[in-house]
Amino acid sequence: MIVIVCPGQGSQTPGFLDPWLTEPRFRHQLTGISDAVGIDLVAHGTVSDADTIRDTAVAQPLIVSAGLLTLSALFADGRRDRIGGIAGHSVGELTAAAGAGVLSETDAVAFVRERGAAMAAAAAETATGMSAVIGADETELLAKLDELGLSPANYNGGGQIVVAGAVDALAALSENPSARARVIPLQVAGAFHTRYMAPAVPALEAFASTLATNDPTLPLWTNKDGSRVASGAEFLRLLVGQVSSPVRWDLCMEAFQAAGVTGIVEVAPAGALVGLAKRGLKGIPSVAVKTPDDLPAAFDLIDQAA
Repeated sequence: MIVIVCPGQGSQTPGFLDPWLTEPRFRHQLTGISDAVGIDLVAHGTVSDADTIRDTAVAQPLIVSAGLLTLSALFADGRRDRIGGIAGHSVGELTAAAGAGVLSETDAVAFVRERGAAMAAAAAETATGMSAVIGADETELLAKLDELGLSPANYNGGGQIVVAGAVDALAALSENPSARARVIPLQVAGAFHTRYMAPAVPALEAFASTLATNDPTLPLWTNKDGSRVASGAEFLRLLVGQVSSPVRWDLCMEAFQAAGVTGIVEVAPAGALVGLAKRGLKGIPSVAVKTPDDLPAAFDLIDQAA
């Protein structure tokens, strides 16, 4: 069983869509999405600098759109029927929602546009950030976070937890980490998936109420607790709440394993989730689709599972 996984914010790099947009079908698709949501995603994926695409309001629509380009190729020629399921990490859940048929492409990116703007506004209220903590004892780390007023934001599995909160508290954690732990500051604009994002929720609830949903036509897992979601309306509700609650990617990977996963394909901008799978799903073959040159390997993995 092949599971498609869709990455979250922080995966983007300047010019990462250049190889995709040399192909007219992908340029046409991205131009259509750009026109529909009023963001020049072609420019942001090719010529915008690192600071521009780090901006939450730009980064999130860009990442989801890149995933949608990848999905259009992966699902072509009958391959969608051979996919065993799909899931996304953080904003990648919007990519997964489109891939599973819960939302249309343009509605998924429109939601992401509103999500990015609302989260950017929430992040601007207080100086906050995020850091990845690798190798810590979870119980010891959570106790230390309580002392510092920090929160776990992403339980990524494989010994990695992303923590978030006030910048000075993150600095204190970096200066005095838990035993055997490494603390790596992340280039993000705020403390996503924590209480600091609560101001973004009402705007997203209002926007979500304008969207039409369908029930998923592929198995679809949620970041909330790794469970499968059979209702499109319920998945949209979870997407709204997700911005201020932790991402349980560790539980998603456990669910993939319980479902009998035999291969992982990560859509662009790929790499992070395949890296986590190599630690959390050891021995499971994987393909990170970073450019169109990686598509044949992904097709082979899907065909082998048919």
